[in-house]
Amino acid sequence: MTLRIIPAALRDLSYIAANLRPEDRAEIDCQFDDWSPALLALTALQGFAYVAELEGNPEAGFGAAEQRGGLWIAWSWGTRRMRRCVPGITEFFHAVLGPDVAARGAWRVEARALAANELALRWLARLGATQRCRLPGYGRNGEDFLLYDWTRTSNFGESWNHVPFSKAAGAEAAATDTDHCRQGRAGARSRTQG
Repeated sequence: MTLRIIPAALRDLSYIAANLRPEDRAEIDCQFDDWSPALLALTALQGFAYVAELEGNPEAGFGAAEQRGGLWIAWSWGTRRMRRCVPGITEFFHAVLGPDVAARGAWRVEARALAANELALRWLARLGATQRCRLPGYGRNGEDFLLYDWTRTSNFGESWNHVPFSKAAGAEAAATDTDHCRQGRAGARSRTQG
């Protein structure tokens, strides 16, 4: 089974958003008054955005976007086949995405998950995120969410590839002039093949 992590494209993210697994659809439905696959895909293209392809078919989108200086939001959603992509996405998260976000000056990266989405909660813990609090009534219909984070001062560097912030920041300088998008070649190519 071949897994590739590639830079996200609107077409691939729209396909994934139109074919969401039930857990992800429930989580997205309660966060937006109105949404469409194209709108969700377009929103996801902010910051770092990637797609996991399984046998050439886009199955999961994930990434992180800066909300304001130093504060980033991590996200992911996928099709029913996303579970098969999780090990590769996890590896890419630690090897590429985490260090790239750290290099851009992140102090804090947050992720929110619907409290009923056990798959997402287990994965966030496996990714090294710290559960901070319950967000009662965060969903538009009163659904509870849980807030997770990674911070530079607590476990940010250690949980993201064990790269201290100072070393990750140096990697940015080497990557910035390769594609003028501050992703560099590391962000444009998969490190996971299977």
